[in-house]
Amino acid sequence: MSEPFGAASTTDEVLAGLDLGGKRILVTGVSAGLGVETARALAAHGATVVGAARDLAKAERATAEVRAQATGGGGLELVRLDLASLASVRACADALVASGKPFDLVIDNAGVMATPFGRTADGFETQFGTNHLGHFVLVNRIASLLKAGSRLVCLASAGHRFSDVDLDDPNFDHTPYSEFGAYGRSKTANILFAVEFDRRHKASGIRAAAVHPGVIQTELGRYMTPEVTQAMIAAASQASGGGGFSWKTIPQGAATSLWAGVTAPAETVGGLYCEDCHVAELQEDPAARGGVRAYALDPERAKALWAKSEEMVGERF
Repeated sequence: MSEPFGAASTTDEVLAGLDLGGKRILVTGVSAGLGVETARALAAHGATVVGAARDLAKAERATAEVRAQATGGGGLELVRLDLASLASVRACADALVASGKPFDLVIDNAGVMATPFGRTADGFETQFGTNHLGHFVLVNRIASLLKAGSRLVCLASAGHRFSDVDLDDPNFDHTPYSEFGAYGRSKTANILFAVEFDRRHKASGIRAAAVHPGVIQTELGRYMTPEVTQAMIAAASQASGGGGFSWKTIPQGAATSLWAGVTAPAETVGGLYCEDCHVAELQEDPAARGGVRAYALDPERAKALWAKSEEMVGERF
């Protein structure tokens, strides 16, 4: 397959010429940033988007443009979802299953980054509980709605390179907490979840991939101080070989999710990690800007995380 897309590609470029009429797509985190842009682009190409958000009033305001640009029968409906509460996650999932309407694509977009130490309603460390366990329960509970040919896209991050998952101490009960260490664990978990979900479902024609959207200025960084932001920029600039640093726009950031979920052949992205609208290569050089760490794609690690996650949420899938 020739690859016309790259780091500067936008959502509209990735979806150019595609008619998504009749497609039903779930996107979490549609109250700001990437989630809103993802929903806008999909609805503008005819898809029916089910947008999940913790604050429905905020999401309603944020998605006015999604409805305004919807064409070809596309549209948006909102559902309440607080990923930091398994009661909320289960209620959302149960309502979706009760409706009986299948999905062609699920995009796990919502998340938090570099938060101060805290715990979810169920006692999990905030970032691991929200970014990974919330989506783990949601997606598995609605898996019956995914039909042959459908896909799951998990938003991960280059931040997975900060840390592998710690299956012995996922809640930092015994490990000193660091904001980015915890973020790295949760993003590695997002990738490993995609790896194992893909393995379990590909025989049924359902594929899963993880994506790094790029470095974008959105509400995701609301916990970062100016000093932390500048340090991150300096590190990214150095990692690019001194070539400087530039933010992606939100339409550029959301493009890889849509490329992996809609545009790229399923067999190209299934079970893999994508960035800049292509499949990333394994990369262990800490100075390299792109690539994915081997531990994040380790199938045995993915199986172990799945089992640990089931144990933590008290539910088997």
